[in-house]
Amino acid sequence: MADYYETLGVERTATEEEIKRAYRRMSRKYHPDIAGPEYEDKFKEVNSAYEVLSDPDKRRMYDAGVDPNDPGSGAYGASGPFDMGDIFSQFFTGAFGGGGEGPIPRTQPGRNTIESMVITLKTAVFGGTQKLEYHTMGVCEHCEGTGSEDRKPPVTCPQCHGTGHVQKVVRTLLGQMMTSAPCDRCEGHGTIIEHPCTVCHGHGRVPTRRTLDVPVPAGVADGTRVRMDGQGEVGECGGPAGDLYIDFRVRRDRQYTRDGDDLHCWISVPMTWAVLGHETTLETFDGERSLEIPAGCQPDQQIELKGLGVTHLGGDGERGDLIAHIEVQIPTKLNDRERKLIDEFGQLRKDGDRSIDAQGSKPVAAQKKGFFSKIKDAFS
Repeated sequence: MADYYETLGVERTATEEEIKRAYRRMSRKYHPDIAGPEYEDKFKEVNSAYEVLSDPDKRRMYDAGVDPNDPGSGAYGASGPFDMGDIFSQFFTGAFGGGGEGPIPRTQPGRNTIESMVITLKTAVFGGTQKLEYHTMGVCEHCEGTGSEDRKPPVTCPQCHGTGHVQKVVRTLLGQMMTSAPCDRCEGHGTIIEHPCTVCHGHGRVPTRRTLDVPVPAGVADGTRVRMDGQGEVGECGGPAGDLYIDFRVRRDRQYTRDGDDLHCWISVPMTWAVLGHETTLETFDGERSLEIPAGCQPDQQIELKGLGVTHLGGDGERGDLIAHIEVQIPTKLNDRERKLIDEFGQLRKDGDRSIDAQGSKPVAAQKKGFFSKIKDAFS
């Protein structure tokens, strides 16, 4: 019996989420479109393993020694651990007529899918539409999802007569017992497809790579998850599709940093602009905007541009602000004329006559750190 846990690279105690993550990793690794056609058999093994381990009932059977994918295995073997609860349950079910749960429907709902999408900060500000490529289970086009090569409906199983269960003798710790087990001819469905599809092998679905236009909500933040109904895995034999969950990741922007719904940037201006004031332009996500540097501008001074920040998520279209942090360039190399002019300026201001007022601690206003200082401390 194939070791499905080893195929997916997980422990026997793996959770449902761990199995799903392992399947996504292995299916991408061995998908023929990515790894090459020589890995098609390995890809099928991965899908077979996931089909069993992702289904609680099939996994329970597999752990007890029965491979649901093997039509020839009808009883529990010695390789798997015995579950006494299952043994007694099946014994008493079989003793009172068998097949208590009835046949397993062929039409099964599809599972949900989780994908990640990387977007730019500008897309997060305004929203938009972005294409997503992902692997999932799609309808088999060869049989149109019926699972049948000739598209004929299934017929009643001649072995279990539609019950999906048969009486079997199993060896247990208490000796031989008569119990009811899933029919190995129809795999518990009660019906059989006389001519299974040669592409999907009777499941009505195949691994598929899809491309989807995803609407990105304006104001979405890093880590936000949205749901798209019916865009997950297609169910078996025409079953309804699961949902697609998308986790957004916002790519770091070279110019702007986001803080809530506000955008922050740092601009370096000449000392003369800070002293005399100056009107310049700033490239924003809304295009060029005028930026007024006030006369006497101080280092780390903030200039706000209202309404040029991030759109409020799920709001009425209002936006945060764009905040420009001013860094003043102090010249480090002066020629003789520049030095003379600066010296004359200092004499006019009588800077040389001023005394230094030393203090034992910083004023409260100076101790308060701005947004930029906090970022520098975080990087330190």
